[in-house]
Amino acid sequence: MTELGIAVVVEDDEDVRHLIEDVLSQAGFEVHCAAGGREGVEAVRSRAASLVTLDVGLPDIDGFEVLRRIRQFSDSYVVMLTAQADELDTLTALHTGADDFLTKPFRPRELRARVAAMMRRPRQSIPHGGTPGPDSDGPAAAADPVLRHNGLALNPQTRALTIDGEPISLTRSEFDLLHDLLKGAGVVRSKSDLVRVVRAEYYRDDAYISESDERAVEVHVGNLRRKLQEDPVQPRWLQTVRGVGYRLAPELT
Repeated sequence: MTELGIAVVVEDDEDVRHLIEDVLSQAGFEVHCAAGGREGVEAVRSRAASLVTLDVGLPDIDGFEVLRRIRQFSDSYVVMLTAQADELDTLTALHTGADDFLTKPFRPRELRARVAAMMRRPRQSIPHGGTPGPDSDGPAAAADPVLRHNGLALNPQTRALTIDGEPISLTRSEFDLLHDLLKGAGVVRSKSDLVRVVRAEYYRDDAYISESDERAVEVHVGNLRRKLQEDPVQPRWLQTVRGVGYRLAPELT
């Protein structure tokens, strides 16, 4: 296995499949391909993939259903590919657990840049023998304290979250957003700030951030609130600052 681990390409278009295979092989992955959704689910399961590229339009089951099945057993990075610049496709992908999305036709360099940015983010444990990502925080992370707030405890080193002692499972984007807001200790974070948190180094400070990018952050925050079972009237953790972004709710007294 290569240093970056295994990537599975789920794509029915042979030309696109070979293109993605070439891009990921050159990036340093061991790449396996599947032309259909069911075959792709099995490939991700059997290969313990660390990265999956997943086409929305597949001949047997669509990419959203494939993603739902993958998320039942795998915490791999998932990049969804869609042939249409449709916001509904984007939002559905994020709601279902995708880490990122691209519209076809895409530039190979853009795919590689986004994958590289994701892989530099800390990884959670992957079931069935997956391995930590190549850029775990190392010795300095050992001193990184658990962040606690209103019954919530977040460990950045182990990527673990509990609420009142009960474990909560989050996607990477949800975890990174919550971590950023906890570190901010009540400082307002704009949606543009949080886009950069989700996309890591892919978006520099001077990069253009679209309404679609900010809408994606809203979806991630909505998913996070649902998993935290937030009270919309009196939130324990995440407050919306209208027209700006989000901040950590005050400590309960």
